[in-house]
Amino acid sequence: MTVRRVVANIATEQLDLARAFYGDLLGMSIGMDHGWIITFVGEGQSSPQLSFAVEGGSGTPVPDLSIEVDDLESVLARLGQAGYRPEYGPTTEPWGVRRFFVRDPFGRLLNILSHL
Repeated sequence: MTVRRVVANIATEQLDLARAFYGDLLGMSIGMDHGWIITFVGEGQSSPQLSFAVEGGSGTPVPDLSIEVDDLESVLARLGQAGYRPEYGPTTEPWGVRRFFVRDPFGRLLNILSHL
C-alpha cells in the first residue's frame, strides 16, 4: 500500500473566500473544482505528510495546517495588504525555519513557513 497524498478538508459554505485566500493570496492553483469541492495545489515536488503534535513549537498551539512557501516575506506582505495579521511571529525558530501563524477566513490557524 502507498499513500500518494494527504489533503486536509475544511468544511465551509464560502468557497469564494477559499479562492481569494488560497488562490489569490497564497498563489495556489485549482487542481479540482466540482462546485461543491475545490482542491488547491501548490507548485514543486512533495511527499505526503501528516504530523501529530502536542504543541506547535516554541510554546504555540498546534496549527491546523502548515504551509511551506518559497518567499515568506512576500506572503506576509500580501496577507497584510489584505488585512490579515499574524498571531505569532514572524520569527526564526531554532530548528531552522522562519515562520508566522495567521488565521484563514474560516478561523483555521495556519503555520506559514520557509526553511532557512
